[in-house]
Amino acid sequence: MSTPFPFTAVVGQDDLRLALLLNAVSPKVGGVLVRGEKGTAKSTAVRALAALMPALDVVVGCRFSCDPDSPDPACPDGPHEPGAFETRPARMVELPVGASEDRLVGALDIERALAEGVKAFEPGLLADAHRGILYVDEVNLLHDHLVDLLLDAAAMGASYVEREGVSVRHAARFLLVGTMNPEEGELRPQLLDRFGLTVEVAASREPDQRVEVVRRRLAHDDDPAAFAERWADEESALRGRIVAARKLLPSVRLGDGALRQIAATCAAFEVDGMRADIVMARTATALAAWAGRGDVLAEDVRQAALLALPHRRRRNPFDAPGLDEDKLDETLEEFAGPDDEDPDPDPDGPGGGDGGEPPRSDGDGPQGDDDTAARPETDDSTAGTESGEGGEPRPAGSGAGEQSAVRAAEPFRTKVLSVPGIGEGAAGRRSRARTEHGRTTGARRPRGTLTKLHLAATVMAAAPHQRQRGRSGRGLVVRRDDLRQATREGREGNLVLFVVDASGSMAARQRMSAVKGAVLSLLLDAYQRRDKVGLVSFRGTAADLALPPTSSVDAAAVRLESLPTGGRTPLAAGLLRAHDVLRVERLRDPARRALVVVVTDGRATGGPEPVALAGRAARLFAAESIASVVVDCESGPVRLGLAGQLANELGGSAVTLDELRADSIAGLVRDVQGTSRRAA
Repeated sequence: MSTPFPFTAVVGQDDLRLALLLNAVSPKVGGVLVRGEKGTAKSTAVRALAALMPALDVVVGCRFSCDPDSPDPACPDGPHEPGAFETRPARMVELPVGASEDRLVGALDIERALAEGVKAFEPGLLADAHRGILYVDEVNLLHDHLVDLLLDAAAMGASYVEREGVSVRHAARFLLVGTMNPEEGELRPQLLDRFGLTVEVAASREPDQRVEVVRRRLAHDDDPAAFAERWADEESALRGRIVAARKLLPSVRLGDGALRQIAATCAAFEVDGMRADIVMARTATALAAWAGRGDVLAEDVRQAALLALPHRRRRNPFDAPGLDEDKLDETLEEFAGPDDEDPDPDPDGPGGGDGGEPPRSDGDGPQGDDDTAARPETDDSTAGTESGEGGEPRPAGSGAGEQSAVRAAEPFRTKVLSVPGIGEGAAGRRSRARTEHGRTTGARRPRGTLTKLHLAATVMAAAPHQRQRGRSGRGLVVRRDDLRQATREGREGNLVLFVVDASGSMAARQRMSAVKGAVLSLLLDAYQRRDKVGLVSFRGTAADLALPPTSSVDAAAVRLESLPTGGRTPLAAGLLRAHDVLRVERLRDPARRALVVVVTDGRATGGPEPVALAGRAARLFAAESIASVVVDCESGPVRLGLAGQLANELGGSAVTLDELRADSIAGLVRDVQGTSRRAA
């Protein structure tokens, strides 16, 4: 077994370490979500926390880690008689992104359940993690149905397995820790809210601190055991402090003044529901216990707000988590009660600057702030511009006729655009697909491990063979060959590739703001439906892949906002670039179907025979049955209908900007019926 990196040896990342320690003191805080760029010690800190958790007393032979002092009366391995117990370290269980539902919640032996009528249950990861840590790396990439199961268990403290009338329940209380890189996509807001605390981590820009990170990492890799021994005293001290804080926690007093500040803060930041108030109260109490105090002070409430509220105040999926600290201080001061004392806070904050361990003298760098915070902010849409005609700003080095980026109009709810047919891609919410979850549509022989039994089909397959199998009693004699897998239909996520016309023909009539608003609305829809997105823009003489296909819809919104306009309309170049992007993506993920959304007025200029060339490029999509829709941006009393002609060439359909709105009276929900268009 490899030696983990010591928790106390992690350099910097004070918020991350404090959040983890508070959950170790009080698991009722609700876990922690760690957001940050790659290479910022997220996984290292989480894995190191397991070594600090106090050892557990468990019932001997219980696969569900029941506490001998209060065993679970519904434990599948119970009932437990008073007596033998054993002490073992707390477990840290890792949930892989590609895990199955059975691996998470456990699985029943369907064959024994049918033939013998017994509940032969194999526990899953939720049982293994009971009274320990459940760690999900890249939680934002976890399939939605697994996240739902995971968070339901975390909220109820129990896991339920229901399979064709057979039911198993067991306790599942654990410290839930998730890590994610926001560049790879966000969690849905309702799932963010289920994590008690959230912290943002980033690599330090302080050279001395970066040097110390490298020095400690190399020392650990060269001799893990010797490195761990160097930090053994600090680890032991911190472990003892966790135990002491746990003992103090029940006696910590949360006064009415602190409660009033908590409620006022949640109301001032307009968080939804009451979970934020409860989490803040538990976090503030844990902070007081961690600091060794018997009362919750205003400084505890402030720190609790900084950890518990940033991810809960997002009004829009593309809003970055954050909290206005000036507003927070004003609210706390306004609602400070007469029983609140405000002593000078510890300069190191609750828990100390290094998670409570004594400072070392072997090269600890300063814990300074990121030096980028001192740089003046600049507006991406105007930075690096020079004056164009009429005083309009123009990007430096741009060609004639190019204009600076315009802001997107207010987004709106769009109609559903879906890919025709039935796919087998990653679970999502857009197009029909054969999935592990959804309504049952039939049965088939299982390919590998049986996951969803079709009971009626299994009985029908076994019934004709009962006499020759020697059946004499009431039980049904079932063989493995009789088992049938239920086929289910649900929804999949698609690759939505936006091909956006950013030429002068779009900007001249001041429509680019409305066009960007429409694309932003479609991006919001893609976010909610768990799609991958990509962005190709074309203008001037060429097309540009502004954003390679990614799960981070936020990144697409940022690129869209800074998209400049102007120049000719190389429509063919945009379509060919999109076709090439799809070709590469099919090699990477053959199961994920694509939906191409072309946002244009249909004009094509520049080069010899631009219209004919665009038509030939469009027919490539039709020949490969690639689903497509053209968002017609043409306006004015006289319309040429070029976008509709382009849609016919693509084998797709066309909608106007007005028809794209879900609340318009132009029609019902539109599917992209590529095949029916071609047949017409």
